[in-house]
Amino acid sequence: METYKFKTNINCGSCVKAVTPHLNKLEGVQEWKVDTDNPDKVLEVQASEADAQAIKSTVEKAGFKAEQI
Repeated sequence: METYKFKTNINCGSCVKAVTPHLNKLEGVQEWKVDTDNPDKVLEVQASEADAQAIKSTVEKAGFKAEQI
């Protein structure tokens, strides 16, 4: 299992709610969370099959930015 971290603009509970269905249906994602208290709004994703590019494009499809860190 890999852990990926992304700097995002997911900055509030409503943003998390908006991205939730997209990340939850991405195959291979085991667990994810966004640290909205961190200035970089770090999204941490644990995935067994999904890769960084798939996660990034899923977040972007939901209308947010994601830059791997």
